[in-house]
Amino acid sequence: MEEQNNNQLQIELKDDVAQGTYANLAIISHSSSEFIVDFVRMMPGLPKAGVQSRVILAPEHAKRLLRALEENIMKYERVFGPIRVNDMPPMPPLTNIQGEA
Repeated sequence: MEEQNNNQLQIELKDDVAQGTYANLAIISHSSSEFIVDFVRMMPGLPKAGVQSRVILAPEHAKRLLRALEENIMKYERVFGPIRVNDMPPMPPLTNIQGEA
């Protein structure tokens, strides 16, 4: 990332990152100084799920992300209609997750 003289930020999107990574589960944890979001791809019938990406955010940036997501979901729903979410209650916090480094 480079900052130009007129205070505009140029953001570079590399080809390998531009392809994106599919995830169908996000696990969010936090400490007093950061939020950690692990994006996971769960596959049917497999006992293991792989973390595809980990994003670490300062609490202030996590709140900005929350607000940006809320705003973009509202814009999406104005154009495409409500996003359906099944009536199942949210998943309880996962406390016994074991990973391999």
